[in-house]
Amino acid sequence: MAQLSLFLVVLLALVIPIFMARFQISNVPTAVAEIIVGIVMGSSGFNLITSTHDLTFLSNLGVILLMFLSGMEIDFDLLQRKNNPKGKSQAGKTVDPLKTAITAFIGIVVMAFVLAYILRLTGLFSEVMLAAIILMTVALGVVIATLKEKDILGRPIGQTILLTAVLGEVIPLLLLTIYASVNGGNAEQLWLIILLFAAAIFLLRRFKQPYLWFAKITKATTQLDIRLAFFLIFALVTVAERVGAENILGAFLAGMVMKLLEPSEATKDKLTSIGYGFFIPIFFIMTGVGLNLRSLFAHPSSLMLLPVLVIFLFIAKAPVVLTYMRYFQKKNAFAGGFLTATTITIVLPTLQVARKLHAITSTQSDAFILAAVIVCILSPIVFNSNFVLLPEDKIKEKVAIVGANAVTVPVAHDLHAKWYSVKMFTDKKNQYKTYDSRVENLTFLPNLDEETLEKDGVFDGDIVVAANRADEDNIKIARMAKEKGVDRVIARLSEVDSKTLTEFNEKGIEVFNSTNVHAALMRAMIESPTVYRIMTDTKNILYSVKVKNTHYTGRQLMDLEFIDQITVSRIKRGDKWLIPRGATVIEPGDILVFSGEFKVADRVRDLLSKE
Repeated sequence: MAQLSLFLVVLLALVIPIFMARFQISNVPTAVAEIIVGIVMGSSGFNLITSTHDLTFLSNLGVILLMFLSGMEIDFDLLQRKNNPKGKSQAGKTVDPLKTAITAFIGIVVMAFVLAYILRLTGLFSEVMLAAIILMTVALGVVIATLKEKDILGRPIGQTILLTAVLGEVIPLLLLTIYASVNGGNAEQLWLIILLFAAAIFLLRRFKQPYLWFAKITKATTQLDIRLAFFLIFALVTVAERVGAENILGAFLAGMVMKLLEPSEATKDKLTSIGYGFFIPIFFIMTGVGLNLRSLFAHPSSLMLLPVLVIFLFIAKAPVVLTYMRYFQKKNAFAGGFLTATTITIVLPTLQVARKLHAITSTQSDAFILAAVIVCILSPIVFNSNFVLLPEDKIKEKVAIVGANAVTVPVAHDLHAKWYSVKMFTDKKNQYKTYDSRVENLTFLPNLDEETLEKDGVFDGDIVVAANRADEDNIKIARMAKEKGVDRVIARLSEVDSKTLTEFNEKGIEVFNSTNVHAALMRAMIESPTVYRIMTDTKNILYSVKVKNTHYTGRQLMDLEFIDQITVSRIKRGDKWLIPRGATVIEPGDILVFSGEFKVADRVRDLLSKE
């Protein structure tokens, strides 16, 4: 029976996503589907799967890997103000995603404790702290997947929802650690948890350089990057258990350390494959198997708790809607609030800890899990049916061009509106008068000091182009833009000295020199007329795109369904340029340089860049 249970769980882990893809069930998270199937196949349904020693072991590994990958999902760049610039929201107001998310989450915390006290006063559930922790959690993985599907992860509303979800995963986990220490009789050892964080910092510092070396020498038969990841997991889980903390906190910190080591896309892809490909589905299926709905329905008090919890999980996120409505379109603010109500990732480990501490009965735990499942089904459906993509949500990158002249104005007009949102700035009154009627977003700058540039939003873009007539202005603007954390900075320089060029190379500032460009085009026209025609063709376009869509990684070029409609000229992998061949296998993070007819090239770029 034990072997049959293991076989059935592994079979279901394979069949469930295939079934969902076949019948186009996209609104329900896969994790929720796995829990539901586990309920059907477990003691609440056909009783074909029972909990065995092997399945318990694999399930425990699954929850540890789930927390590890959750830690890896946190984007620390968003938490830095220089990488979290203010921008215009859908309501036309200036929004700071980090500040807005913190305000929204403070409201969640207050509401969660209020609702937890109501549960206690009504006699439905007595543990206020535990109920508050569960009510304030947000399923970060579900939120990220939904935002990626809408392709708004990089937009102000997407970043705000994402940061709210990050807080909804980190803060409850820390509170759970404190709760477990106090209720587990280890309150006097609570300070020892600091040692866990110290161990995480130590491992981060000690393995930063070795990890870079591991990444270079790793082979298919060694996979040193993956071995290091598992060493970090078990090292911090061991430390966590030794100091009286929960192992899930150790796993979560290990994921954060791994993220800060800046692993390659290939490494992240392999870790995700190991976790979500095998161990994590077993955890979700076994969670469903462990649910005893017959016992839940036999206890009226626990059964009464179920609808109350579903309602409270939504009400707890009401402050999010109210906060978002100040900055975003009301319908989208409502949708965003519903999305943050998704709560499954932290809830399951939390209940696991609570059962171990005997702070919750099995029927109450089942009610919480079932409520979380219901909310996880409803929330993405409500979000997808209410969220409306506005034109600014569809823009991929924001470009700020300083300098309106005969070179920059045609470039601003030619940049594809689907991929770029362009704003132009000038400090010359005559240029402003000349081009104001020809350029849609042209702003006059009284001067080029840092305060004026920041106030008018020059540094809010993804790309800043310093293209004034004077080289000294462009050098100054380029330096300031890089200091403000702008991703790409391009400086137009008529004369380039070696000192400035060396400095810009070190800072990652790109230099546009018209003399060099004209010479390169002339050489291309002589040596490679075909390349020249591609670059100047008005019917076709030349694109470079970073491959992020895992659907197209691990596949040969010849197997891509659109390969006959484009011409791939080069592939950049790391610091190396590859000559593309039909058998070349695409890896995550590869940069493809290709050309094709406008509509086809747009579609291909969209497919490959989608995360």
